[in-house]
Amino acid sequence: MVAVARELFADRGLDVPMAAIARQARVGVATLYRRFPSKEALVTEVFADQFEACVSVVDDALADPDPWRGFRTAVERVCSMQAADRGFSAAFVAAFPDALDVERERHRAIEGFAELVRRAKATGGLRADFAQDDLALLLMANGGVITGPTETALAASRRLVAYLLSAFRAEQAEPLPPPAPLDLRAVVSR
Repeated sequence: MVAVARELFADRGLDVPMAAIARQARVGVATLYRRFPSKEALVTEVFADQFEACVSVVDDALADPDPWRGFRTAVERVCSMQAADRGFSAAFVAAFPDALDVERERHRAIEGFAELVRRAKATGGLRADFAQDDLALLLMANGGVITGPTETALAASRRLVAYLLSAFRAEQAEPLPPPAPLDLRAVVSR
């Protein structure tokens, strides 16, 4: 059931009905609900490894002695994860009040990314006007190009991220309009 849900979420996002998951897994809906009393419980199980991997990406980036390279690598890897699995970015921003481990991992990733931004700005690699909300903007843009087969989505994502990272460099910075007040959860869950 978990493998089927993982495949459906990766392909179609989190809007897949529990009945469709049960049907594809060749089990009854009641069986699915006995194992996972809510869709939240299923989503939490399906994406546990990805939550851990996302935190690992940020931790690895924080360990890099070059703050700009750490920031760049984190952005590239998170966007690649988003392109490879359409459901993960929605799961990352979904509210899981009963899943304390997921909430803790998400908080660690977001706080770690904020530290990456701070460090990259402090060393002059990242433009000074990059705002934390720009991460939501980046994920929105990346989410817009990841249609089609996975290989095409990954290629489009890599190209877009390369363009955006070039624009994020401090030495190429021209003044920008003020950042959009974007809530990461609201943006990715659309």
